[in-house]
Amino acid sequence: MKLNRPALVVLGTSTFCYVAAETLPVGLLPEIAADLDVTEAQVGLLLTSYAVIAAVSTIPLTALTMRVPRHTLIAVTVAVFAVSQAAAAVAPTFLILMLSRLICALAHGVFWSVIAPIILRLAPPGQGGRATAMVFVGNSLAIVLGVPAGTALGQWLGWRVAVGIFAVAGAICVALLLAVLPKLPALPRDREARTGQQMRNAIGILRNGRVARLCVVTTVLVVGHFAAYTYIAPLVRRDAGLDGAALSALLLGYGAVGLLANFVVRRFVDRRPGPLVIGLSATVALSVVMLAPVLGPVPTIVFTLLWGGAFTAIPVFLSTAPLRVAPTARDAASAVYVVAFQIGIGGGAFLGERLVSAGYLGTLPLLAGALALTASIITALSPAVFPRRITAEDHQRAEAEAAAH
Repeated sequence: MKLNRPALVVLGTSTFCYVAAETLPVGLLPEIAADLDVTEAQVGLLLTSYAVIAAVSTIPLTALTMRVPRHTLIAVTVAVFAVSQAAAAVAPTFLILMLSRLICALAHGVFWSVIAPIILRLAPPGQGGRATAMVFVGNSLAIVLGVPAGTALGQWLGWRVAVGIFAVAGAICVALLLAVLPKLPALPRDREARTGQQMRNAIGILRNGRVARLCVVTTVLVVGHFAAYTYIAPLVRRDAGLDGAALSALLLGYGAVGLLANFVVRRFVDRRPGPLVIGLSATVALSVVMLAPVLGPVPTIVFTLLWGGAFTAIPVFLSTAPLRVAPTARDAASAVYVVAFQIGIGGGAFLGERLVSAGYLGTLPLLAGALALTASIITALSPAVFPRRITAEDHQRAEAEAAAH
C-alpha cells in the first residue's frame, strides 16, 4: 500500500480552510470591531464561543455519526464550513456573525475527530505520522498564507471579502473530496454499536490514563498559546509599533517559520515524539516570555517568529498520539483530544479577553510561557504517551492490536 497523496493533499487543503477561517479574526480585530461597532476584546470572543460549541458538541456528534461512511462524513463537515462562511460574510450584526461561526463549530469537532483516523487508512503501516504531517502542512500554510493574506485582503477590501473567499474555497474542497477520496465505510465495530454505547465509549476513553494525560498536556499548552496569540495584533503593536501591512508581514513570517519547522520534524513524528514535544514546548515558553517586556521591533520580531516555528510543529505530534495510545478506539480518542484542544482555544481566548479588558495585555506572554513550560514538564513525565523512541515493531504491534478489535 502506498500513500494516497491526492487524497492527503485535498484533506490538507481542507485543514487549511478550517484553520485559516477559525483564526482569521485574530488578524482583523480592528476591522471587524469598527464595522460592527463592538470592541476588539468582544471580537476576540469569537474564538471563545466557537471553541466552546466545538468542545461541547464534538463527542455527541462524533458518536451520532460513527455509522456514516468516513468519506461522506468528511465532505459534509466541509460543506457545513462553506455554508457558514458564506453566512458570516454577509452578517449584518455581530450576533449574526457569531451565530454563523457557531454553525461551523458544530462541524468543526467532527471534522477534526475523523480526519486523523481517515489519514491512517490512507497510509501504509508505520507511516501514519508522516501522512499526518503531510496533511498538517495545510495547518501551517493557513498561518503562512491564509491568515496574513486574509488579513491583508481584509484591510484592503474589507473583512467580508476575506471571509467570502474562504466560503468559495470550502465549496471547492467539497467537490475535490467527493472526487478523490476512496470509499471509506464505517468500521464493522462502529456499524454494530448503538449510538448510546458509542457515546459511553467516547466518554469512557478518558479512563485510559494515557489519553487523559494527552488531554492535560494539550489543554495546558493550548490555553497558554491562544491567550497570547488571540491578541498578537495589539501585543506586537505595543512592543514593536507594527500594524497594517507590517502586521500582515509578521504573521506571514510567523507561519513561514512554522511551515519550515513542520517540514523538519515530520521525519521524527513516527520515531521520537517525546524529545521533540519537550523541546518544542520549552522553546515556546522561552520565546513567548521574551515578549512580555517592550524590547522594540527587532527582538519582538525574532521571538515572535521563534514562537510561531515551535508551536506550529507541535499539533502534528499531539494529533497522532490518540492513534498510538488508544489503537482500539481511535475515533473516540481523537474526539476527546479535539475537545481538549477546543477547551484550550476557548479557555485561552477567554483568559486573554479578561486580561486585556482589565488592562493587563503585557501579562499574556507570561501566562503563555508558564503554561508551555508546565506542558513540557508533564510531557517529560509521560513517556507512555510521548515515547522517547518508537520502533517499527511498536508500530506493527499497535496495528495488530487495532486489527484484532
